[in-house]
Amino acid sequence: MFQLDQPDLDFGLYRIMHAKRGQVEAFLESEFDQLIDRVFANRGARQEEEAKKEYEAAKQQAIAFGAPDPDAAPMVQQARARYDVIRLTGGEDAEIYDHLYRFFSRYYDQGDFMSLRRYGKGAAGSAETYSIPYDGAEVVLHWANKDQYYIKTTENFSHFSFNPRQALEKDERGVTRQLFDDADTGTPLQVHFRIVDAVEGAHNNVKAGDKDERYFLLDEENPVAWEGSELVIRLHYRPDPDKPSRAQKGKWQSDRNDQTLKNALDALAGIVGDGKALADEYRAVLTREVPKGKDKKQPLLARYLTRYTASNTMDYFIHKDLGGFLRRELDFYLKNEVLKLDDFVGSEDADVQADIPEARLKAMHSALEKAQAIRLLSQRLIGFLAQLENFQKKLWLKKKFVVETNYCITLDRIPEKFYSEIAANDRQREDWVELFAIDEIESPAAYSVPLTVDFLKTNRFLLVDTRFFDANFIKKLLDTVEGLDDNTEGALVHSDNFQALQTLRTRYRKGVKVTSNK
Repeated sequence: MFQLDQPDLDFGLYRIMHAKRGQVEAFLESEFDQLIDRVFANRGARQEEEAKKEYEAAKQQAIAFGAPDPDAAPMVQQARARYDVIRLTGGEDAEIYDHLYRFFSRYYDQGDFMSLRRYGKGAAGSAETYSIPYDGAEVVLHWANKDQYYIKTTENFSHFSFNPRQALEKDERGVTRQLFDDADTGTPLQVHFRIVDAVEGAHNNVKAGDKDERYFLLDEENPVAWEGSELVIRLHYRPDPDKPSRAQKGKWQSDRNDQTLKNALDALAGIVGDGKALADEYRAVLTREVPKGKDKKQPLLARYLTRYTASNTMDYFIHKDLGGFLRRELDFYLKNEVLKLDDFVGSEDADVQADIPEARLKAMHSALEKAQAIRLLSQRLIGFLAQLENFQKKLWLKKKFVVETNYCITLDRIPEKFYSEIAANDRQREDWVELFAIDEIESPAAYSVPLTVDFLKTNRFLLVDTRFFDANFIKKLLDTVEGLDDNTEGALVHSDNFQALQTLRTRYRKGVKVTSNK
């Protein structure tokens, strides 16, 4: 859930993400472990002792009733079974861990917390039923990610690096563990995944359909390269002529990654000459087997190749109020899944012993104690997760810098004192030739290189683009235009849609009218 494994890049946002990883590791390995110890302190021993006493009491009662074989009595067998379960599994501690897993797995899905409000279980064997927040309005528009910001994964596309020796000391979550004694010995190594060619999809959409499906494919001519002693694995991102049908795509993509892995390792094995020793060292480390899920292993390079391809083909979300959402869902989960009504008021189907007030009081106490432990641990996890999510939300909502601003102004709005400088600008002239074919215009003032002032006067509706001029010229030109904002007839913004709207919102508030024809 904590997404610890980030590219080994030491600049900008990545430096912040690395700092976050250190805090997460400290939380998981020390603070949260200490909290678990406090919550479970003496809990298991106490439960085991209580279960043992119940078993012995039941056995003594059976003997008092004259049972020929006390251990065969149903009451004794039931008490013995409970005692064995607690002794072997740690009692309700295991159940608490199970509740923690069940609760968070309801909402966590491949790196995101989905706002799927699950209110109780459905039919036997089916998933939980869902509910949507409703405020009594006549019509409600709702979608699964209503409470989240949609983020398109493009920030990792160009660069991804990792240190294979340090990677051998990390488990699948990215938490540092001592998996191999020799992980950090030998020549310093660094691996880079580098996109050398990419084909843009329809509307720059990374989730394009089958007609525009693209894959990460190893460069056939130069699959690997060197930057000093650092290894570069060269990839293409393009459609594949042998692409599968939609039904086969998942397995085929996995097979594709396996083939890319094999080809990259074969390329390293095929290096001869001065680079062979270094290539062999890389190959030895990248083929080391590391954990993959439960009871599975995979080569180290396969782990990072899979993560790299996934990070660029899966979009993700940032929750607007993760802490509030999970706390509300936790309260309902505890009331619905942990504090069962039968434990407090009994039921018509309950056996005689469960209907005894003392037994019911004990069940109530046990349920409350269990709910308190689950709530305490969950609240701490939720608080930490909310800090991480809120930090990412602040980064996402932070106003972005406008790195460049230019204007396009027709010549008829520009004083003639600027014409000579405009005519002498070759970049502007080349742009006009490309856009408007001014070299083919038949006019009294003929086209020439450089242009003449008379040519500009004759073609007064040519568009001057200030990006071709220096800052001093732009400042003088804009100073001569009165009411620049009022005379600006259109704005073209090159940006992420959300950030562009955030930037323009104040300027164009109540200034944009939208109408529809019904």
